[in-house]
Amino acid sequence: MRNPYRQLEKNIGYRFRRTRHLETALTHRSYRYESPEIDGDNQRLEFLGDAALGLTAAAHLFAKFPDCEEGDLTRMRSRITNTKKLAHVAEAVGLGAFIRLGRGEQQSGGHLRASTLGDALEAVIGAAYVDGGMKAVTRIFDKLFVPALEAMDVEHWRDNPKGSLQEFAQRRWKLSPRYHILREEGPAHSRHFVVEVLINGKTLGTGEGSSKREAEMAAALEAHRHLLNLEHATPPEPGHTD
Repeated sequence: MRNPYRQLEKNIGYRFRRTRHLETALTHRSYRYESPEIDGDNQRLEFLGDAALGLTAAAHLFAKFPDCEEGDLTRMRSRITNTKKLAHVAEAVGLGAFIRLGRGEQQSGGHLRASTLGDALEAVIGAAYVDGGMKAVTRIFDKLFVPALEAMDVEHWRDNPKGSLQEFAQRRWKLSPRYHILREEGPAHSRHFVVEVLINGKTLGTGEGSSKREAEMAAALEAHRHLLNLEHATPPEPGHTD
């Protein structure tokens, strides 16, 4: 029998061994109310998928940002698992076209509603867990959510450049950045600082600002531009410093 969900499976990065789980995940409660022969809807799978997605996201963030505090990790997890983000991901994989809705829900545009899309995506993740365990959930997460996390990594650098550079250097090379004031000039009420940041004795960035902290942040951002290819960056060769 032809699998009607083949394209969706391709889009989410996981092929179900038992498509009945996926079918249930795509069954809205309004469809069940209008179809007495249907055994269940996607609400229980949504509950399971919410938990599985939350755990997978938490584990990924815990490994990716070893120096982040609990509050920062919680905020980042929320940014990739909230209803708006889930609906955006669901739209990107064309999930709405596969959701089975009751007539009234269909006519009112339920397949476009953010809450319906987000709930269905969580249900699909729950179905993947039932079908293939956490490995299946991780495959979907890697396909649909990791790209957003990579983009968030860039935002994280902008928000906290010094902390992010420290985190990256420690995680990658077990080294810590060192900041050195190159120049400090101007009158007391209007100072100007020029700072360089070094890793392993090599200058990776310089920055300027009206305070030491501002100049250090600018230097860290410039260092980030030298380390854009984060996954393939190699330790800086030792350099000469005064």
